[in-house]
Amino acid sequence: MTSPVLITADELADLLASPTPPVVLDVRWQLGGPPGHEEYLAGHIPGAVFVDLDTELASHGEPTDGRHPLPSLEDLQAAARRWGIDPDATVVAYDDNGDQAAARAWWLLRWAGLADVRLLDGALGAWRTAGLELATDDVIPEPGSVTLSDGHLPVLPLEEVEGFTAGDGVLLDARAPERFRGETEPVDPKAGHIPGARNVPTGGNLDPDGRFLSPDELRARFAAVGAEDGVAVAAYCGSGVTAAHQIAALTIAGIDAALYPGSWSQWSNLDLPVATGEGR
Repeated sequence: MTSPVLITADELADLLASPTPPVVLDVRWQLGGPPGHEEYLAGHIPGAVFVDLDTELASHGEPTDGRHPLPSLEDLQAAARRWGIDPDATVVAYDDNGDQAAARAWWLLRWAGLADVRLLDGALGAWRTAGLELATDDVIPEPGSVTLSDGHLPVLPLEEVEGFTAGDGVLLDARAPERFRGETEPVDPKAGHIPGARNVPTGGNLDPDGRFLSPDELRARFAAVGAEDGVAVAAYCGSGVTAAHQIAALTIAGIDAALYPGSWSQWSNLDLPVATGEGR
């Protein structure tokens, strides 16, 4: 495996056939639901455990906390053990939408100290294209014994966001352009974006087959908005889910970045400034 973030379908198939197979997480989810368990049961990578993003990869609070606050470390550890993760496990996450939901599991587990967490490049579509088999059982693994600790990836807290954009930091908004511009807002109470943010929609991180662009292509994409190695970079989206995909792409490009977990769903529920249009 040449990438610290990605694994190909063929590489994953080889690992699954090895004496030490990875833990595979199926994180099918879409905004507004329902959870992807039915799709999982209709066909998933053999051995993959279904992960419910809304209940296992997020906590719940007031609207001012955002729609998908980070789970407590205790809850995340309990979920990781349910998924069968041991301390030295390799973990592979995927979904059926370019890894835009699976990246949330990738980011959380890396933030919580797991060293070897990958995204299936091309998501489930790449597995299908490779002609590899699917299973229809509901996998319940033996519980794992992993112990997690937080803070292994950077987080941008709410109280530091305005200062971040007012300084030399580059804040990336991963949402669709029409939501960034404030032309539409399907779920949150205000339309627009955080003043100073730059719009880099996550869909542009992928090629037409749903695989991540090359590191050079991603570096050029982010450099166009001033996000480069050595510059303070952070990312947000609607609720902190697809922003994790942005951070995966930045990592592939060799750029460190922080996640603003509350994202627009938190910001727009507070009495904070809002920008609209193309400008910052």
